[in-house]
Amino acid sequence: MIADSADLFVSPWRFQAHPEVWLLTVFVLSAYIYAIRVIGPHVVPLGPVTTRRQRIAFVAAILILWLGSDWPVHDLAEEYLYSVHMFQHMALSYFMPPLVLIAIPKWLFEVVFGDGRARRVVSWLARPVIAGVVFNLIVMVTHIPDVVDRSVSNAPMHYSLHILLVVTALLVWMPICGPDHELHLQAGGKMIYLFAMSVVPTVPAAWLTFAEGAVYKHYDIPVRVWGLSVTIDQQIAGAVMKTGGSVFLWSIIIFIFFKRFTPSFSGSQSYLSDASNQTSEKTGLPQRTKQKPK
Repeated sequence: MIADSADLFVSPWRFQAHPEVWLLTVFVLSAYIYAIRVIGPHVVPLGPVTTRRQRIAFVAAILILWLGSDWPVHDLAEEYLYSVHMFQHMALSYFMPPLVLIAIPKWLFEVVFGDGRARRVVSWLARPVIAGVVFNLIVMVTHIPDVVDRSVSNAPMHYSLHILLVVTALLVWMPICGPDHELHLQAGGKMIYLFAMSVVPTVPAAWLTFAEGAVYKHYDIPVRVWGLSVTIDQQIAGAVMKTGGSVFLWSIIIFIFFKRFTPSFSGSQSYLSDASNQTSEKTGLPQRTKQKPK
């Protein structure tokens, strides 16, 4: 009782240092800079080592990693609000992985994995069915109440689950935007794949939204940030998982659709008749419009 009373006087917004997050961020940033400044010029002596798009994607990925893992997001997620915990998982498994893969040049991917066993293992794990099933199993496991309640108070378990989530998320995105284009699906396959990935989270999201009472005992505490009850917090978490993930994935589906089909659709439109087009193709000369006699 005394400990519970003391917790009421502790501000949820108090600053908490996370040197492990700072070290991880600095390490990843330094490794990428070293790769493109030192290794890249030897591997790609004549062309650009990275593109502007890849550098922007890397900066965005680093920012998401840092902001999603550091104070105050990390502390609110682990101690007070499951909805923030859900947002953190969404950032690390949906938003960050595609940016990381876009930021990796093909030459860097080949330097790291080569052409041997490691490359074959990654290629096998990145198959859509395998990657999708494994990732969604990890997602389901990380929503089991006992797993959540134990992980938030067990640092090794907590970080292990986050590593599994990020690694499997990277494998999921390999067929969409990975550096190895041989693993990419065709446009139609990408849209079907992403649609399937948007449907699976519906199950735990619906369960959280319509659950009665506190699903996770760890978050059923007297201190209520922003005045959110434990039930409202769970419902927001379900909405973040379902709506946030679906909107993000469907935005990519729509982008792929228009990128794939709009150019061909526009190219098929012409103000010339089919016969005129065929004549032009045979002669190689542009068609001249008929002039009316004066």
